[in-house]
Amino acid sequence: MEKKNHRDLSRQFEAAFNRIHKSLKEMVKKPDSQAFVELLYSGFKSHSLIRKYKKELHQFAKLRNAIVHEKVDIDYYIAEPHKEVVDRIEKIASHFEQPQMAVSIATTPVFYYYEDALLKDLLKVINKFDFTRFPIYDKDGEYKALLTSTEIIQWMAKHISSKFITIENVKVSELLASKKHYYVRFVSEAATLFEVEELFEESHTRDRKLRAVFITKTGKTNEKPIGVMTPWDLIESDGNVKDS
Repeated sequence: MEKKNHRDLSRQFEAAFNRIHKSLKEMVKKPDSQAFVELLYSGFKSHSLIRKYKKELHQFAKLRNAIVHEKVDIDYYIAEPHKEVVDRIEKIASHFEQPQMAVSIATTPVFYYYEDALLKDLLKVINKFDFTRFPIYDKDGEYKALLTSTEIIQWMAKHISSKFITIENVKVSELLASKKHYYVRFVSEAATLFEVEELFEESHTRDRKLRAVFITKTGKTNEKPIGVMTPWDLIESDGNVKDS
């Protein structure tokens, strides 16, 4: 019975390992190799989930090789995993198969404005919440531009007098006059964290800086954002990937 239990644990371990391997192949685009360890090293820079479990998975790969390639008999493994190890790899496999949703770590709420909104209202939000990026919509409800604190500061620098700046009736549209265009993307609320990571990675490889990814119900640019993700959110997510 004990020997049978050991065989069952080894089979469970191998099955979970293969599930993770399959997920890695789907996550890592255009790898140099389909080998498990190679996929780890190819994908850890752009996927927080791989970064979180990389060390453990590397050790699991060594154990898997011992289990699969160093059998001395069809029913005898030279190395056999403990139950705790099997439980652990099965939990990790479930995380790879059911990845974290992007909206779960996105910054919320998102303050958005229309072109005819007043600058003074944005400044109140900046003062209270320390937000520095605002999606701007036109009168038809279509996304038009991303307004950042940089444009606000530049506008103030150009209009400052020796004594004061008058902003009482200044509209957002005046700050967008420079036509500065920031690259942003929209995704649906069903997007996973890894799909968003791929967008940032793609923009990096194309040398086109992605400033923000806005999350809306279906990913359309005429829908109001329910969350926003920036490169900084991805960095913070490394230590917050769910582990339960």
